[in-house]
Parts: sequence; structure tokens; C-alpha cells
Amino acid sequence: MRARRRNNIAGSSAENRQLNLLVGAGYMSDFDNASNRFLGWLGRRGVREPAEQQYAKGSGDLIQAVRRHLLDEIATFLVSHRLDVTSTNLVTTHGIFSGGNPVLARKIAKRHAAGLEITQEWLDEVAGIDQSDKQHNGVELLIGQMENSIEIFSRNTNAARSATSEYSVELEGHVAELAASSETGQIISHFAKMATAMLERTRQLESDMHRSEEEAESLRRSLEKAKREAEVDHLTGLPNTRAFEAVLEREYREARGAMEPLAVAFCDIDHFKRVNDTHGHDTGDRVIRLIAETLARISDDKCHVARHGGEEFVMLFRGLPVSEVKNQLDDVRESMADRRLINRKTDQPVGRVTFSAGIADIFDYPDPRAAMKAADEALYAAKEAGRNQIHVARNL
Repeated sequence: MRARRRNNIAGSSAENRQLNLLVGAGYMSDFDNASNRFLGWLGRRGVREPAEQQYAKGSGDLIQAVRRHLLDEIATFLVSHRLDVTSTNLVTTHGIFSGGNPVLARKIAKRHAAGLEITQEWLDEVAGIDQSDKQHNGVELLIGQMENSIEIFSRNTNAARSATSEYSVELEGHVAELAASSETGQIISHFAKMATAMLERTRQLESDMHRSEEEAESLRRSLEKAKREAEVDHLTGLPNTRAFEAVLEREYREARGAMEPLAVAFCDIDHFKRVNDTHGHDTGDRVIRLIAETLARISDDKCHVARHGGEEFVMLFRGLPVSEVKNQLDDVRESMADRRLINRKTDQPVGRVTFSAGIADIFDYPDPRAAMKAADEALYAAKEAGRNQIHVARNL
């Protein structure tokens, strides 16, 4: 669910993005309310002053005040629940306390209300993080470093090969002149032999550099393949959240320029935990793959589907009004609800598997992130209304 954790606010610096989220976008009071709720069930004593009062009393450095406020909440959460201070956990908790991931915040609050421990394993599962996903950031960093090294190496070898090639031509001309001269003495003759040896060496060097360039190109192709694999969900074969973010950015830009409708939808498998608890994770994985295959059938150049983590999927529809998007998803939902699944290992019936969905018209909102939040809230409303249904977000 990283798409809702990231605060991609165009044209803002790293510091100002936090201000835009907490102040400029009108989230200051929401931030304080969320913080107070979490502080309460974390067992913190005392009541934190509202953020506005803290800033009024401070040194005037609003950015630093916002940073301290948010970091304090993140640190308290990690320490209180004995969670590792990893990059993944920092991103996850940032989404909880900054308002970027309201779904996860609700799930954590419910688990705490039920008196259940918040463990690393549970947090990974509910946030849709698996081991391969944790490695993606490291893979991306490695790919970036290797790409940069390859680019520099390729430029240098190309330049060196060109230089040695020019030197070879010039040296070859001098050797030919020396060899043809009838007045060369012993020293000149010796120099001619040395020059010939140098010529052979530069030719060998030129050949080696050409081979190195071919190896660099082969490595570049391998890295391109690794990048593509890093954008695929290993369980379903669908694009993952990272790939979806790139598609969303492109489709949003093109749809806005062409004045075409653009809608986003979140789909979530109903009672998925019950399937896992009753029939095991292998069956749960098969159910996820089945839903993925079902949703992928309506995917084309104007409809994109990706696994968003856990049992949740995200879809992007371009060129269709929201009413038609709802009709398409309703058809898929009804066909899925009509099926009766069997546990292959035990031959026990899994029963009917359904999903709920929330849809939002992206251009009804200030930016794609706001539309995704609205679609997520519509999904939550569909769940609250009884599941196995689709709700459309209304921007009133």
C-alpha cells in the first residue's frame, strides 16, 4: 500500500511536502486528532498540545517543528511495539501518522482495540509487504549504482577506443614511412621495430575495449530485465504498486491533455483472513491468484490492474465514465460470486469468494493521491455496508 504512503506533491521540496500535507492541505487538525488517538492507546501519559500551539511557541522554524512532531510519533510507535527501525517500517509508520495511509491506521486501531499484539509479522502482512518487496529498495539502489557505473564505463571505453584507433592510424603511417626509408640507420630501424610492437599492442587494446563495450551492453540489457522483474508481483504476475505508480503518472498526464475521463478503483477480497485461517495460506494464495486472473481479463491498453498488497488490487480506467467502470467491475464481481471453490488438498469446500470495490473519478479531485484516498474510503464504505458490492466516491 505504498502508493498511499508516499506524498508525491509536485513542485515541493522534501521539507515543504510535509508542510503541504499537515498545513497547506488542511490536515493539521486531523494530524493532531490522529496523534492523540494513537498516543492514547500507546499508553503515553499527558496530553500533547495541538500542533498550532506548539508552532506558535517555537522558534518560528515551522518545518523543524513538523519534523519533530512526526518523528516523535513514529519513534514512539516503533519502540512501544518492539519493531525494528528499518526503512520499510519507517515508511509504513510515516503513512500511519501523516494521514497518508488511513486504511492501515484503521486496521492498527482495530487490532489494538481487540487487545491483540502488533507484531512485525502482522504489520508486514496487513501492510501488504513480503520479503521480495522489502528487497526492492535495495535492488533499485543497486540497479541505479550499476547503471551509473556502466554508463561511465561505456563512455570511457568508447572514448579510449576512438583515441587508440586514431593513434593506430597515425602510428601505422609513421611505421610505413620508416620501413620505406633507405636512409634509416640502426637506431631508426630499432625504433621502427618498437613502433611496430606498439601498433600491435594498441590494436589489441582496441579489440579488448570493443569487447568490453559489448559486455557493458549485455550487462545493461540484464539490468533492464531485472528492473522489469522488480515491477512484477511474484505471486500473481501482475504489476506491483511501483509499476502502477508509473502508469498512473503517465495516464494522468495523457488523459488530462486529451480531456479523457480517468477513474481509479480499489478491490479487496472479502473475508480473506477467514480463508487463510480455515484453509491455510496456500489456499489463500490460490484465491489471490484467481481474483488477479479474473480482474486481468478486463485489462487492456486503457485498463490497468496491479496488486496493491495483501488481498487488495488497484485498477486504473482511462476513457470510460465512472458509471461504465462500475458496470464492468459489477460484471466481474457477479461472475466471481457465482463460483464455488474447493480446497485442492483437502477437497473441502472453500465456498463463495467475493470482493468489494471503491471507485473514484480522478478529475473530481485536486490530484491522483486525493482520488485514490476517496476510492479507498468508498471501498471501506462498501465493506461496512455488507461487502460483495461496489461503491462510487462522491466528491461533495
